Amino acid sequence: MNNIPHIPVLLDEVLDGFSSIKEGYFVDCTLGYAGHSEAMLKTYEQIQHLGIDRDDEALSFSKARLEPFKSRSKLYKGTFASTLAILEEQPITGLLADFGVSSLQLDKMDRGFSFESETLDMRMDARAKLSAYEVVNEYPQDKLEYILNHYGEVRSYKKVAAAIVQARSENSIQSGKELSDIICTVIPRGGKIHPATLSFQGIRIEVNNELGEIEGLLDVLESKYKVGELDGTIVSLITFHSLEDRLVKNRYKKWASKCICDAQAMRCTCGKDNDLGKMLFRKPIVATQKELKINTRSRSAKLRTFIFKESRSNG
Repeated sequence: MNNIPHIPVLLDEVLDGFSSIKEGYFVDCTLGYAGHSEAMLKTYEQIQHLGIDRDDEALSFSKARLEPFKSRSKLYKGTFASTLAILEEQPITGLLADFGVSSLQLDKMDRGFSFESETLDMRMDARAKLSAYEVVNEYPQDKLEYILNHYGEVRSYKKVAAAIVQARSENSIQSGKELSDIICTVIPRGGKIHPATLSFQGIRIEVNNELGEIEGLLDVLESKYKVGELDGTIVSLITFHSLEDRLVKNRYKKWASKCICDAQAMRCTCGKDNDLGKMLFRKPIVATQKELKINTRSRSAKLRTFIFKESRSNG
């Protein structure tokens, strides 16, 4: 356990956000390599822990790492939205999701996330059917353009898609390195960010249905609260790019809205009592300069926290 493969982002800020938890279950929806979970278990000795991940390698590592807490910890394999929906443990008093890709996934060449990778994979669950190979080599050009534009926010998305289609017409694209080189023929090198970063992001999001999973998680949280399962629950979500952050920010804003009348209505008729809770802070928490020096991957992390209110029946 000395060789920890991933530094958890915004760790102190995450711990502070859950400081009011006295008991119940803390759910780590993106267990990864258990950095946040281990810290929570050490800091809050009264809580029970549930960890969810779809990566077998991460689950195996985390099981060993959390062995000292096995009496208080239980791990589940699966996507966080579908797994959370069927959890029976109650009450859930805190929930965390860190939507970033772990350092180990990015750095290990055989996982196919890296610009230098010898494979073209990008699956968080190695047993999932769709990989980056199928996306890159089989998707029609217009669908590639959509992914690069909407998921990667690549400015030259049409040129990148065309270059991929042209290259694969001669030979299938076999590796992350090969794909990265193709993208670099369209987007020149310059600055700190690799030219293929956004394109890889878009393809990775498609492979793992990342935005759909986040929406699914938000839907499950909302439905669970409405049936009385998340009274007073603290929800902290960490995003790493604008698409993720927009989904979280907009849903939190909806949940915090007291009035649900049409914006064109002459006057409010809903009673202005429709909020599900409140945002802990209006603006997201970001990494400190101290953390940025230690972990450069924290530079784009944003933490937003929402606290569901207690139902009337509970006070």
